[in-house]
Amino acid sequence: MPGPVQALVFDVFGTCVDWRGSIIRAGEALGRTRGLNVDWPALADEWRRDGYIRGIARIRAGEMPYVSSDVLFRGKLDDLLPRFGLADLSETEVDDLARAWRRLDPWPDTVPGLERLKARFVIAPLSNGSFATLTQMAKRGGMPWDCIISTELRQTFKPERQAYLLAPTLLDLQPEQVMLVAAHDSDLKGAQAAGLRTALVLRPLEWGPEAPPPPPPDPSFDYVAEDFGDLATQLAT
Repeated sequence: MPGPVQALVFDVFGTCVDWRGSIIRAGEALGRTRGLNVDWPALADEWRRDGYIRGIARIRAGEMPYVSSDVLFRGKLDDLLPRFGLADLSETEVDDLARAWRRLDPWPDTVPGLERLKARFVIAPLSNGSFATLTQMAKRGGMPWDCIISTELRQTFKPERQAYLLAPTLLDLQPEQVMLVAAHDSDLKGAQAAGLRTALVLRPLEWGPEAPPPPPPDPSFDYVAEDFGDLATQLAT
């Protein structure tokens, strides 16, 4: 069995924060101000799926040069605006909507769970979000990180091996002394391949109440938890 874990690093979008609900609420607030009738759930889903997830896949495949996730989000928003009836927004309004990704709300268990975990471990995000986005999101949401680890620091993206190894390198630890906490099997599998320990936290509502259920937890993960509080309890035993 590997030695004791000393640091927990966290996926952020979907694991720590409710990106979908937050983007929908930001859009609805804009819609009320401007009298707009927009399918905000559809916009949020496509914005993340095609602008972020598929954008990262295209960069990893060598189809486009590296840009930060902020650039991916803004580029996709420019594409979505006319399709969702938002072409008349001012540049200030577009900028503010694009930065809604810096104002994502934590899940209810995130902050109290992180505070419990911080008492025993070094805690930090390990996210494809930009350094600025992760910092501002943490400040606004009260997430008590010990430091910020963004894959932007190495100009790469998870699930590349070097993205995961950024955490033990910066924290001066061995990979097996670091555990990735995430809600996504592919992320955890990437961490396993790089030698990190893994904890799956279930977030069945990440893509909304009508989304297909996630697959059963992979038995190879070190821990499976209902939420951050449950993970803190398991790690305390």
